[in-house]
Parts: sequence; structure tokens; C-alpha cells
Amino acid sequence: MTGNFSQAVVQLCYENVNGSCMKMPYSPGSQVALYTVFGFGSLLAVFGNLLVITSVLHFKQLHSPTNFLIASLACADFLVGVTVMPFSMVRSVESCWYFGAKFCTLHSCCDVAFCYSSLLHLCFISIDRYIAVTDPLVYPTKFTVSVSGICIVVSWLLPLMYSGAVFYTGVSDNGLEDLVSALNCVGGCQIVLNQDWVLISFLLFFIPTLVMVTLYSKIFLVAKQQAVKIEATSCKAESSSGSYKARVARRERKAAKTLGVTVVAFMISWLPYTIDTLVDAFMGFITPAYIYEISCWGAYYNSALNPLIYALFYPWFRKAIKLILSGEVLKDSSSNISLFAE
Repeated sequence: MTGNFSQAVVQLCYENVNGSCMKMPYSPGSQVALYTVFGFGSLLAVFGNLLVITSVLHFKQLHSPTNFLIASLACADFLVGVTVMPFSMVRSVESCWYFGAKFCTLHSCCDVAFCYSSLLHLCFISIDRYIAVTDPLVYPTKFTVSVSGICIVVSWLLPLMYSGAVFYTGVSDNGLEDLVSALNCVGGCQIVLNQDWVLISFLLFFIPTLVMVTLYSKIFLVAKQQAVKIEATSCKAESSSGSYKARVARRERKAAKTLGVTVVAFMISWLPYTIDTLVDAFMGFITPAYIYEISCWGAYYNSALNPLIYALFYPWFRKAIKLILSGEVLKDSSSNISLFAE
């Protein structure tokens, strides 16, 4: 990517401003391609997650603790698409920050807060699915709407507190004053974290991810055992109650598998960025700028992936999309429409 600069002459972000950052523009063709790719990801994150939020909130059949968590997760991804990706797109393509120093701090704070909020939502969803699959009889009494609400509050409050501590107290760059001074130019938006805070960020990513991997591993083992038992039972007797229980169990297992795919997609998207920040912090910021941008946008694109996963694996979501886009949701009785195949 570094070979696509339009000219070798050094340019400035602000030509007539002292202390302006250097600008390294891409060729016009490369700029169009990058704006297209990044812009598409931003639009997909906005409108895809808006469809998820609308579906869960509008259709009464989707009013469940799990789906409220999914809607809140979609809200975090929606905010990434609205408040983070468009401005990061301009920064990445133009190699300059044109939105002011104060908004740079706010943008970075939103970036970290909403992304960690997505991670905590996924962690709580994995706990929800684990209880639903391993102990389905007591699940309705253990994971209620109020419990789901507490999980949602924690998933928003902790990331906001953490990002505020990182970006508004100044403690995250202690010991890196010389580097911060060197990067402090007009038209730049470089947030520097010292090794302690990078390690904290890594643990905040690693611990919930480890919890999710452990729980989903157990979920798949239990789901496999349940599938064998249900198949054996259905061969002996096909009572209406037994058939209903089998359908519910299959639905729970399918939901767990789908959300497991969501977790895997999150890990694949975020692992390169997490490794890159660790390498930079402990190896003297040796990673090339274009490697950072690729890993950063890989993480951003995760906010656009979840609606695609739901559309691929959830028939009810595809049906909800059709009803929303066709305008059927504007009818008075539309909230009572059944989205699940009997």
C-alpha cells in the first residue's frame, strides 16, 4: 500500500499552518477504492445493525432476554458505524485528521468504549446461551429480562468508564512524553498508550474471550449429547409435547451455534489489532503504518459482520428484514406477526 503515494514531494495537512503534520496521500485511484471499501463497511454497520435493533424492538415474539442483549450489541456496533468509522475513513485515506484535537479525543474514546462494549455483550450472551443449553428447565428463572438488563448496563458502563480513564486523565501516556511531543502536530490524531495500559487493554480483550471460548466449547459438547438423546427419543415416540421440546432444544442449539460463529468472527477481526498494539508497545512502535490501518479496519469491520451472520443463519431475521423493508411494520398489528416457522 505504501507504493501508492501520488508523489514523492512532502505535503502538509495544513499548508499554511506552522507545525502541520506531513501528509502522505494515495493516488486518486487508490483513494476511490479505499473510500469505497471503508464507506461500504460503515454503511453496512449502520443500516445492518439498525435492522437488527428495529426487528427486536418491534416484533413482540423477539422480546426475550437473549434478543435484548443482541439488540444492545447491535446498538454498540451501530454507534461504531456512525461515530467512529466515517471519521477514521478520512484519517486513513487522507493520512490527516481534519476534525480538531478535542474531537480526536472524543473519537478515540468512542472507538474504545463501543468496541469493548461489543466484547462484553458477546461475553454475557455466551453465558446466557450456556445456561439455556446446559440447564434449559431453570433457564427462564435464572436469566430473566431484569438480569439481561443488568448485563446490558454493565456492558455499557464499564467500557465508558475505562475509555474515559484512558483518554481524559492523561495517565495512559505516562513515560512517553517525548513520543507524544514528537507526534503532536496539527492534523494528527495519534493516541499513545504506555505498556501498562496496553497490557490492561490486552487483558480486557483476552479474559472475556477466554470465557467465551470455554463456554462455547462446553455448549457444543452438551448440544451434541442432547441431539443424540432427542434423536433416540423421537424414534421411540412422537408425542406432541416431545416433538415441541425437540423443536425448542434444536432452536436453542442453533442459536448457540450462530452466536458461536459471531464470537469466532469477533476474535478473527480483533486478534490482529490486539497483537499489533502489543508488538508496538513492547517493541518500540516498529509496526508500519499500513499494517496498523489494515488491522484497525479489520476490527472496525466486525461491527458490519454481525448483521450478515444473523441474515445467513436466522430465518426469522430474514423475514423481519422483508417486513421492515416492505413497510409492513407500519401496520398496527405487525408487531404480533409470527417470525418462527412452526
